[in-house]
Amino acid sequence: MAVFENEDVEATPIGEFTADAVLRIYYHDEKVAEIEIPFLFEPPKMVKTARQKPSTFEEPEFPEPDDLTEWLLRLLSAPSIASKESVVRTYDHEVKGNTVLKPLQGEWAGPNDAAILKPLEHSWKGLVVSCGMNPSYGKIDTYWMSASAIDEAVRNNVAVGGRRIALLDNFTWGNPEKPERLGSLVRACMACYDVAKAFETPFISGKDSLYNESPLGPVTPTLLITALGIIPDIRSSVSMDAKASNDSVYIVGKTFKELGGSEYYKLRGSLGRTVPQVRLNEAKKTFNTVTEATDLGLVAACHDLSEGGLAVAAAEMAFAGGYGMELDLRKVPTEDLDRDDFVLFSESNSRFLIEVSKKAKQDFEKSLKGSPCAEIGKIVKTPRLRISGLKGKTIVDASLKDLLASWKRTLSSEA
Repeated sequence: MAVFENEDVEATPIGEFTADAVLRIYYHDEKVAEIEIPFLFEPPKMVKTARQKPSTFEEPEFPEPDDLTEWLLRLLSAPSIASKESVVRTYDHEVKGNTVLKPLQGEWAGPNDAAILKPLEHSWKGLVVSCGMNPSYGKIDTYWMSASAIDEAVRNNVAVGGRRIALLDNFTWGNPEKPERLGSLVRACMACYDVAKAFETPFISGKDSLYNESPLGPVTPTLLITALGIIPDIRSSVSMDAKASNDSVYIVGKTFKELGGSEYYKLRGSLGRTVPQVRLNEAKKTFNTVTEATDLGLVAACHDLSEGGLAVAAAEMAFAGGYGMELDLRKVPTEDLDRDDFVLFSESNSRFLIEVSKKAKQDFEKSLKGSPCAEIGKIVKTPRLRISGLKGKTIVDASLKDLLASWKRTLSSEA
C-alpha cells in the first residue's frame, strides 16, 4: 500500500485467498454470491449441427460467340478485373520508401501479382505480400473456393520470386448457428487444412467476421487469403510486364473446363457448376519448378492466370509493358476443351504466363521438364494482342490502346 500511496494511486484491499476453492462475494456483510471456482473453468460445451447442402447449379449452355475480342474487352472492364488504380493511389504503399515491387507496374500501371518490401537496411532479403480471393466460387462450393484462394495467394507470391510462404485467413460468413452456414464453414476450414498441409504453408494469423446476415439473406461465403513469403534477393524479383520483342511466351500449368463462378460466366448471366479445383501434387510441383527457373534467372516476366483466364493475363502483360503479343491456343496444354472461349477464359488454378528470352529458352524448358508447360507465342513490337484459335483462325485481335482503355474505364477516378 505504501508503494501505491507514494505514486498517488488509489488501491483498496477487497478480499483474501482461501483454501476451500470457493468464491464468496459479500455486500455490506450480506453474501450475494457463492460458487465453486472449478465450475467457472468447466463451462458446458456447445453442440452445433453442420449440414452440407449439395449444389443444385447447372452448367449453362450457349453457342460460342463470333467476336471473342469484344468479350475480352468486356471482361477487362468487369469490376473484379478492371484497374484498381484510383483506389491504390489513395493509400500509401511507399511506407519508409521500402517498397521494391509496387502494386502497379510500368508506365501504364499494370497489375503486379504481389508487392515486395525491403524491411532490413543491411540485407537484400525481401518480404513478399500477395492475396487470393474469389467469392463467386463460394456460391458453388466453399471447399474449392477456399482451396482456390490459397492457390492464388501462393502462386501470386511465387510469380514474383517468393518462397517459405506463410498464410493469413480472413473469413466473412453468415450465421454459423444455422446448420447450412456452419456446414459451408466447416468445408472451407477443411480445405484450409488440406491445402496448407500439402503446400507446407502454415497459417500464422487471421480473423473472422461471422453472423453477416439481414432479412435479404446471408453474405456470400468469402475467404481472403494473404500470403507472406521471403525472396532471398530483391534484385532478382520478377514483374509481370512484357520486357522485349521476340521473347517467347510460355504457359505453365494445365487448363481444364472449369468456368463455374468465372468472370466469363458472370458476364453471360450464369454461375455454372464446375468450379476450379486444386490438384495439390501437380500444383506444388509447378510452384517449385517456377521458383527454380526464377532463381536461375530464366524468367523475364511472370503473371499468374486468375480472373478472366489466359486472355486477360496476356492482355495485362502486354499493355503493362507496351509490347504486343501473338499466341496460339492449339499449343496450350488442356484437358476436355474444344472451344476457343473456354480455353481463353477458363480460370483453372496453378497456372502462369511466363516470358523467356531466346538465350534462356533451352535452360528454361529443361528446368520445367515434367511439368505441363508449352511455348504458346511470342512478344512482338506491334502494339496488338493477336490470338489464334483451336482451328488456326484469328479469334482475338485488339490494340493495346483499346485493351488498356477498357481495363482503366470502370473504376477510373475521372469516370
